[in-house]
Amino acid sequence: MRGLIVRKLLTSLVVGGAIAALMGAGMTATANTADVRATPFEISGELPIYPKAVYKNGSSGKDVRKVEARLVQLKLLEKRYQDDDFGTMTRSAVKKFQKSKGIPQLGYLDQNTLDQLVKATHEPTQAELYPPAPVVDGKKLDPRCATGVALCIDKTTRKLRYVVDGVVKMQMDVRFGAVKTATREGSFTVGWKSRNHVSTLYDSKMPYAMFFSGGQAVHYSSDFAARGYNGASHGCVNVRDLAKIKILFDEVNVGDKVIVYRS
Repeated sequence: MRGLIVRKLLTSLVVGGAIAALMGAGMTATANTADVRATPFEISGELPIYPKAVYKNGSSGKDVRKVEARLVQLKLLEKRYQDDDFGTMTRSAVKKFQKSKGIPQLGYLDQNTLDQLVKATHEPTQAELYPPAPVVDGKKLDPRCATGVALCIDKTTRKLRYVVDGVVKMQMDVRFGAVKTATREGSFTVGWKSRNHVSTLYDSKMPYAMFFSGGQAVHYSSDFAARGYNGASHGCVNVRDLAKIKILFDEVNVGDKVIVYRS
């Protein structure tokens, strides 16, 4: 505010002086001062200059995956977040790397940060970029289950496998929907969880439910435990092992992958 007042005073002095000079020279001064212009100026000050971002929040693609693979090498990023997308976890890992190198913690990769990261790591191998799918009982799981955390659900073998960074942690029997209420296939994520859920549509208990596609969820089924494959669900993925799904429910987080496929 003080600077603004100073500028206005200086401008008034310049304009007033010019008008006085004109009047002293015998010229008539009018209210129109279009020909008498004050030169504007700014109070000097330094603004921070940020380096240009090469990769930042929202960037995606193969080159971002390479950056993430290098961060994984340095144990600054978990493999589960190596997903071609520069998101929150990648940003956090970049800031940790910048701190370790004494670089301003901007949270994005400028050219200097990228150069330092390349020097500190080796060129990611194909296996590091795209880890091979786990092999169980002599068969490969879906490649989408190779990275991160995934509920890898095979409709052919009727198995659910809880996979973390390519390692199968748990395996259990499952059953699926009938023909008219088929379980959807594809790549999903856990949208929400409900420990003691009851279906409002079918008025049936769905304990330890992990919803991944609309009303379809992975959950414990007492009917599956009692009747086995003689029955079917209304589209959900039924589990009959109560002890295992209790453990699984606590391990799985909202946002974890759910891959439903046929082998």
